[in-house]
Amino acid sequence: MTDYNLLNSQLLSLVQGIPHFTANLANASALLYDSLTELNWAGFYLMENGLLVLGPFQGKTACIEIPVGKGVCGTAVAENMTKRIANVHEFPGHIACDGASNSEIVIPIHKDGAVVGVLDIDSPVFERFSEADQNGLEEFVKILEKEVF
Repeated sequence: MTDYNLLNSQLLSLVQGIPHFTANLANASALLYDSLTELNWAGFYLMENGLLVLGPFQGKTACIEIPVGKGVCGTAVAENMTKRIANVHEFPGHIACDGASNSEIVIPIHKDGAVVGVLDIDSPVFERFSEADQNGLEEFVKILEKEVF
């Protein structure tokens, strides 16, 4: 089980007081990819002209643009809520950027009350993400909202 207190403390140490947006998100995705087990993708999509556009990430190549309301990421934005999906193949409208992904968690990122992007994490393992993962990753995003965005 992941120690999210330690992980989030490490994130804060990496980004606090560092004024480089892209570098902070790159380090955040690397931290997640290195710290969590059974992942094949960890990174960010950022809102740009009404679309989610690929941002810093770790893993295989990915979809570049995702419309709001489409797939797990776009649905998380449209509903402004975390989406924890045990089996992405059962999610209506799932976008298969990597056919090896079987479960996914997506957490909206906010600035001034608006969704400005998402943290997206994929796993080849069905039911990879637990409620504890969701809680820890939502805290991870809160740190990014405060220190980076």
